[in-house]
Amino acid sequence: MTARVTFDLQATDGAARTGVLSTPRGTIRTPAFMPVGTAGTVKAMLPESVAATGADILLGNTYHLMLRPGAERVARLGGLHRFMNWDGPILTDSGGYQVMSLADLRQLTEEGVTFRSHIDGSKHALTPERSMEIQRLLGSDIVMAFDECPALPAPRERIAESMALSMRWAARSREAFGDRPGHALFGIQQGGLEEDLRAESAAALTEIGFDGYAIGGLAVGEGQEAMFGALDYAPGQLPADRPRYLMGVGKPDDLVGAVKRGLDMFDCVLPSRSGRTGQAFTRRGVVNLKNARHADDPRPLDENCTCPACRNYSRAYLHHVFRAGEMISGMLLTWHNLHYYQELMAEMRAAIAEGRFAAWEAGFHAARAEGDIAPL
Repeated sequence: MTARVTFDLQATDGAARTGVLSTPRGTIRTPAFMPVGTAGTVKAMLPESVAATGADILLGNTYHLMLRPGAERVARLGGLHRFMNWDGPILTDSGGYQVMSLADLRQLTEEGVTFRSHIDGSKHALTPERSMEIQRLLGSDIVMAFDECPALPAPRERIAESMALSMRWAARSREAFGDRPGHALFGIQQGGLEEDLRAESAAALTEIGFDGYAIGGLAVGEGQEAMFGALDYAPGQLPADRPRYLMGVGKPDDLVGAVKRGLDMFDCVLPSRSGRTGQAFTRRGVVNLKNARHADDPRPLDENCTCPACRNYSRAYLHHVFRAGEMISGMLLTWHNLHYYQELMAEMRAAIAEGRFAAWEAGFHAARAEGDIAPL
């Protein structure tokens, strides 16, 4: 690939933005939601089904793929796109967050992290250089710099030390990534809920220079109010001409609040995980298909939705197959949730482009306040 990854900011409405992130493998309309394909698959979905929901890009996970089946094996088999049969863009995270949250017996040093796999206890090392190598072997279109992400709440001193280490690792990631036309490297802002530390992190990342910038270290236990408080200033500390990615977020109202504050890209396991546990996201809020109230209901889950779950099946059927433990339950509800998330992003893109985001947001919250349709 010789073409560069570019970002075209097409319209703003307040702090909300819409644009196009162009890669050789395809364009990504922003605001964008990236379904999570942790181990080379979006759980309960075929790749063509994910594409049918409107997704422009998927997320893969460095930590999980390096452990199983292994980055070198994926490379021998033609790269992650061919391996998982997805020909659109793929973003891979750096593995840092999963090392901190999943691995056993971690040891953190200036060089990187050594840890034992949560799968079989085998010992591994992950450094900025190794993270860049793994993501190169996978062939991801958007590569994330290697960072450390402490859980919140945490003492300011711990957050400051972690942020400084992440900035040193960001510089090493940039050097190891090199010049790779057709691929982009994103830096990750850290600093917890401390505005001055976030500003220091943003300044360091901007000086290093990245193709895009992520806000990390949020949605790690601090709550929505605190997260929005940080997002009132953090996006504005980052370059306005590059895409801004809020990592690991979130619920529909999280996404709306983040777009309102100037974020462009998102990922979260919630729509697929909730689908497998009988929960569906709709314009009227979350619907729990486990509840007995749905057992005799012939109506669709959402009368305004065109996904297969809503177009072809009743609430009674969705309730039945979930209670019966049938695989089709997770398949249909995951498809619905991912479809809803993509419709949500499309509606926000249109509202921003037409200068009516505030009115659209008010309607979004009003519909959710009404709640689910009454039982028959």
